[in-house]
Amino acid sequence: MTNQFTLKQHNIEVTNIVRNAMPAQLYQEALAYEADAAIADTGALMVRSGEKTGRSPKDKRIVEHPDSKDNIWWGAVNIAVDEHTFEINRERAIDYLNTRPKLYVVDGFGGWDPNEQIKVRIVCTRPYHALFMWNMLIRPTDEQLANFGEPDYVVFNAGQFPANRYTTGMTSKTSVDLSFERQEVVILGTEYAGEMKKGIFTVMNYIMPKKGVLSMHCSANEGDEGDVSLFFGLSGTGKTTLSADARRQLIGDDEHCWTDTGVFNI
Repeated sequence: MTNQFTLKQHNIEVTNIVRNAMPAQLYQEALAYEADAAIADTGALMVRSGEKTGRSPKDKRIVEHPDSKDNIWWGAVNIAVDEHTFEINRERAIDYLNTRPKLYVVDGFGGWDPNEQIKVRIVCTRPYHALFMWNMLIRPTDEQLANFGEPDYVVFNAGQFPANRYTTGMTSKTSVDLSFERQEVVILGTEYAGEMKKGIFTVMNYIMPKKGVLSMHCSANEGDEGDVSLFFGLSGTGKTTLSADARRQLIGDDEHCWTDTGVFNI
């Protein structure tokens, strides 16, 4: 927690902000403030993600903007939303965040290659969400955090508050909206933590190919001689299992990029 740290640049006036807390503190806060939170016999924190226990792909939208629309494969996966609707949902999320007595912030990096990584900021209301992204993002050193500056992308997770179903383009009370122009992700109506992770993966899937880097949904491991194997497949088809070979070093089990100099985990 930093006294000088503020979210006012994002129109958030809350002053009680827990930034990049260590897991021990987030465990403590989850046990104190998360309903039904408990610690498993393995030491893992157990919480409930509410009504949604998985991603909501039919409720995920990307702003259709002249600067980016020709670089997106629109359809059933990449659903378009207009800028005005994004602004409505963003305002709804910011208004909700401003009603909370305490907010959690995780500042980190997406992409292990320092030449390609992006700075990411997560703003959320639940310690469970902060702990999840503390684990998922690449954690900055104390010096990097002190000089973090403004992020490249911000995720506003107001998932405890629903989208207005009467807003143009909404099909349910859940909406996960991404604007490449504002470089923001807005989450409403779902407390499933994976939406934050997949939001950043979507960002990298857009940015990297434009830089000549191949982004991939795969696992990867490395042999003793530096030989890299990639394992492709949909969720649940064995990427993690196949890449966890005791004879090889694991690079990662889910999301990677392939550059001219090697493969790195997102």
